[in-house]
Amino acid sequence: MRYDATNAIEATGLVKRFGKTTALAGVDLTAREGRVLAVLGPNGAGKTTAVRMLATLLRPDGGRASVCGYDVQRDAYQVRQLIGLTGQYASVDEGLSGTNNLIMIGRLLGLPRAQARTRAAELLARFELAEAAGRTAKTYSGGMRRRLDLAASLIGRPRVLFLDEPTTGLDPNSRSDVWAMIRGLVADGVTVLLTTQYLDEADHLAHDIVVIDRGKVIATGTPDELKTRAGGQVLLVAPSDPARLPEIAALLEALAGAEVSTDAEAGTVSAPVTDKTLFPRVARELDDRGIELAEFTLRKPSLDEVFFAITGHRSDDEETPVRELEETR
Repeated sequence: MRYDATNAIEATGLVKRFGKTTALAGVDLTAREGRVLAVLGPNGAGKTTAVRMLATLLRPDGGRASVCGYDVQRDAYQVRQLIGLTGQYASVDEGLSGTNNLIMIGRLLGLPRAQARTRAAELLARFELAEAAGRTAKTYSGGMRRRLDLAASLIGRPRVLFLDEPTTGLDPNSRSDVWAMIRGLVADGVTVLLTTQYLDEADHLAHDIVVIDRGKVIATGTPDELKTRAGGQVLLVAPSDPARLPEIAALLEALAGAEVSTDAEAGTVSAPVTDKTLFPRVARELDDRGIELAEFTLRKPSLDEVFFAITGHRSDDEETPVRELEETR
């Protein structure tokens, strides 16, 4: 495999099997330097397996991959000097303070104690943890632990950062904090490979997207390119009276000639628009029925709708056994 200097990560034909289950079935992906590549897919799609192979934690059963030009199998030591990794759950030592957690990581990476302490202080300040630096990690909130975990992955000043579902279990404010930190890292030139099942997260952060489903890449492109592939626009209807949602859903399905999506919690119904006359036809029919509206808009499809259009199922469908197999190896 010839390395392109503009690419921080290159993978071709990655295959991984766990017994009779194929977790990855020939995955290709490329992450350009200083950008965010989001790897999307439902639980069990093979996202974590891909990250673990690229981070030298799993050996591929087939295919090749490189990080900054170094082969992940042949040059595993060099790859590890260039990367940082944050998993789905914070892996901090709860019995140590924030400062000592980071010093410990620095020492494990071979930094002199004074340099490790200086680097720890820099990162604690950057991630707004300086005031809690002396407290044990077990007293931290979930968001604070995630920030500490992210800080730990940056001790060695990595050129490439793997973030495996970094906002799992976080509240909206903490998720926004992590997003801001990721943007800051990319502004500093770090390449980020982000796995997530939150499509809005990819929409906010990613320059490029790879969609994996059942171990295979089924789509690639920028967020806008993938939305364009889903076709046209989406008509969103929100009645003032939520009790009329089923009636609107039936009406939209009949007029659009396609499956519609109902969000009872948000009080909305949406349908793909493939015919320019749909908007005025729906407007007239709703008016004839005396249905008052809180919202009636045309918009681009969301990435969740893109995922459904590409795969035929939602991104949060029931997971396959792959993750369970990964965790037992």
